[in-house]
Amino acid sequence: MFDVKATKMNVHDTHRADDRHRALERVMQQHRLRPDSLIEILHAAQRQFGWLDRDVLGLIAARLRLPPSLVYGVAGFYHAFRLEPPGRHRCTVCTGTSCHLKGGSRLLQRLERHFGIACGATAPDGSLTLENVRCLGACGLAPLVMLDGEACPHASFGPVVERLATRRDGGDTSP
Repeated sequence: MFDVKATKMNVHDTHRADDRHRALERVMQQHRLRPDSLIEILHAAQRQFGWLDRDVLGLIAARLRLPPSLVYGVAGFYHAFRLEPPGRHRCTVCTGTSCHLKGGSRLLQRLERHFGIACGATAPDGSLTLENVRCLGACGLAPLVMLDGEACPHASFGPVVERLATRRDGGDTSP
């Protein structure tokens, strides 16, 4: 018998998963199930699911008729692919040249120390993933931080920590 509580899924999660699987299947079909489209398909899967778990990687391997080890190897090789679930909130600090020169790298180091997690890691409670990106292409806004996909231009430590604390506590989510 399927135990909803044991899987931590509810009816809405199941429907959402089905929709995501259907969307991924459409993408694979658009690429005609060609193995040379693996990276594009992995990107699409990550957009749909937020990360690439073993089941999704296995599905892709089966549909493209590739060895699962090859699919996992490609996903694990490229930094763009996430093999662990991200936190409920994501803080991405730009460390490109302009942002670095205006303090982006120092800001990232301070955030790592403050939250006790390394760049690329997720807090043990799953509330926050801290990451960096080499360039967001908005150098005039340096240093730029993205909080849950929303830009925080000319970012500094205090306001970023305050916004993250509010988000983690379930308060206002505006940047």
